[in-house]
Amino acid sequence: MTSFSALSLEDHWNLLCSLQPIYAALVREFVVEVPAAPALDLGPPSQESADQESAWFQQVDAQVQVHQLRQFLQTTSLASEPVLRDLLAYHLHKSEKGSSDRDKTDFLLVQYFSLCAPSRLEDSDVDMEFVAQTLEPVLGPIEAKLPLWLNSLDTVIVSAMRSRRLSELLHSGILEQGRKLKTQSGDRYFEPAAMVAFARFSFLMRRVFFRLMHDDLNAIQDGLRELERRGIGAIDCRRAQFSAEEPIPRLRMICQSWKVMFHAEYSSGQPLRMLVVLRDSVDDALQGGGKQASRAAAADGNSSTGRK
Repeated sequence: MTSFSALSLEDHWNLLCSLQPIYAALVREFVVEVPAAPALDLGPPSQESADQESAWFQQVDAQVQVHQLRQFLQTTSLASEPVLRDLLAYHLHKSEKGSSDRDKTDFLLVQYFSLCAPSRLEDSDVDMEFVAQTLEPVLGPIEAKLPLWLNSLDTVIVSAMRSRRLSELLHSGILEQGRKLKTQSGDRYFEPAAMVAFARFSFLMRRVFFRLMHDDLNAIQDGLRELERRGIGAIDCRRAQFSAEEPIPRLRMICQSWKVMFHAEYSSGQPLRMLVVLRDSVDDALQGGGKQASRAAAADGNSSTGRK
């Protein structure tokens, strides 16, 4: 088992110096209210200067949530392999780690693995051994064996991969099962084999999500084209929190914007639920419901013309 012992003063100082530009960018990006970062001493580090620098980092950490770190690193050009490696080293070598450190470490491991893994990687190749080898630069040599207390992770992965629609994945409770295991793991999460197992799980869950999300978006776009071919210009989307006569061109623009938004985040809450319900609304319209909305829109247009 790899031990993430405390770094030497020099290594700790060098790590903080390399990460200070990243943390300064986080402060600017999310308008974090902290004092200005301590000036970097170009000479040999002292314990006092390292403590001042560490205190500033801790203040930033306390205010930057994992979803903000995710948003920043998935939309910035600064997220290189060395930066991700340094961020992981910083969190892993903390003497005390809380739930926020766990969540950030979990995200960083998946992000690091995604960056370093081949782009054409098949799901079947993402086994414990391959993930452990890919994460070795940040976790060290690891026995690639799934801990007994995490055996249920494989069951959750198999269940997720059987999902045929995003609504099925979201309503099945599969994602919640994985999050519950992670939350309940406590300090055991930071066992190297456990981190490998959770990184593998999260990576595969992300893949399943994106496949199903793109399937839903493509199905909606195909359905909208078919509705337009039938001469239908608007459909009832009240269930998706839009109007009773939502114009198809506007729905197409919304789907395009969702493609960009969901690319960076696979747990986007309300917009994600709206996507699922919008597909149901388009499916209903294709089965005949859209005709009523189209006729209602036409009737309303004729009435308006008559009033003029």
